[in-house]
Amino acid sequence: MELPRVGEPAPDFSGPTEDGTLRLSDLRGQRVVLYFYPRNHTPVCTAEACAFRDALAEFSAENCAVVGVSTNTVESHRRFRSRHSLPFRLVSDRDQAIAKAYGVWREKLLFGRKFWGTVRSTFVIDEGGRIHAVFDRVRVAGHAKQVLASLRGARPV
Repeated sequence: MELPRVGEPAPDFSGPTEDGTLRLSDLRGQRVVLYFYPRNHTPVCTAEACAFRDALAEFSAENCAVVGVSTNTVESHRRFRSRHSLPFRLVSDRDQAIAKAYGVWREKLLFGRKFWGTVRSTFVIDEGGRIHAVFDRVRVAGHAKQVLASLRGARPV
């Protein structure tokens, strides 16, 4: 599946979180930063989550919810949120259905070994449920600020 493009409807989904089931369509009326990451409790994924956490007041000021998605279990998400004081929801995508719908479940190469996994990507979704910006193959340093800039009207990437 290809990545959704700017202007297209964001694929709706529902998935388990430690707070119950989250359905994307339930967030209509506010903007959403939907970020996909490979694994809880790893250095880069932790840095990304903490950057979104540290900027959450700025995202909230833009009428924007932050939602993370990975293939980790709900229990792993619970520990990750607790350990790093993450104030936003993390969706467990154990069957990769959400990642596949957004085109981020892809073949990867690491140390000469091919495998399937989540490609770190972020989607900004507008109040009406359409894709506003797409950030594919994210580099974590400065990423939260890039996403904020797109919300504040800077040209989406």
